[in-house]
Amino acid sequence: MTADTITSPTTTSSPAHPVYRVTGRRVVRSEWSKFWSLRSSWITLGVAVLFLVAIGAIAAALYSPSGPLGGKDAESGAALTLALAGTNLAALAVGALGVLLSAGEYSTGMVRSTFAAVPGRLPVLWAKCAVYGPIAFVTSTVGALVSFGLGSAALHGEKIALSLGDAGVFRCLLGAGLYLGLVGVYGVTVGLLVRNNAGGIAILAGVVLVLPGLTGLLPSSLGDTVSRYLPSNAGQSVMTLHESSDSLVSPGAGMTALLVWAVLLLAGAAYRLRRSDV
Repeated sequence: MTADTITSPTTTSSPAHPVYRVTGRRVVRSEWSKFWSLRSSWITLGVAVLFLVAIGAIAAALYSPSGPLGGKDAESGAALTLALAGTNLAALAVGALGVLLSAGEYSTGMVRSTFAAVPGRLPVLWAKCAVYGPIAFVTSTVGALVSFGLGSAALHGEKIALSLGDAGVFRCLLGAGLYLGLVGVYGVTVGLLVRNNAGGIAILAGVVLVLPGLTGLLPSSLGDTVSRYLPSNAGQSVMTLHESSDSLVSPGAGMTALLVWAVLLLAGAAYRLRRSDV
């Protein structure tokens, strides 16, 4: 064999694998896909809207001038009270779904895959809230508008009847959507703090339904002050046409209290995520 016939081996380089960076937009897209791919998301969100619409419409249909609200007029906002009568039950459903979206990953073990893909962990928290909060807000606002529309038809000709164009009405319906959207964020953060579906839902239900009643055990002045700024009463204040009850604050103060609760819970969930192993 001569030197002319000797060929040097050629080195073939394997194609480089694409390198994907973790960005906030990609994490949000991932959480968006997770949300809509779960049947429980559709069902629970539908139940929340059903509570809001059905209970409000039924309450308006059963209105009687001789009933508890019979002496009211349009300025009292009683029509809004009837239309939003299902808000507490809707809040339970919205909050429970938030818990399931976060704590559910711990029960299935999917959280390990999630954090392997997003080692920073905190973007997962922000993305879950950024996805579910607006979804809960939009669907709840639509539900409140539908409930008010059905109630307006049932109350046509009554003294308490209101229209969407009346002063403050749209603000109250929008406030209901904002309140339920923030309750959804509360659910996500509570789920990440507790990491248990049943425990997270029980805590959320206790805060929404039970805790306001327990403030009556405190001294009167302290109990009244604390009660006003609990999420349920603060939420009620942003849905009330006029500040007519001593147990409520102004709509602006109520929204501020709701946002403060959200910030505190987000801070707690962020701390837990950074300090825990899983």
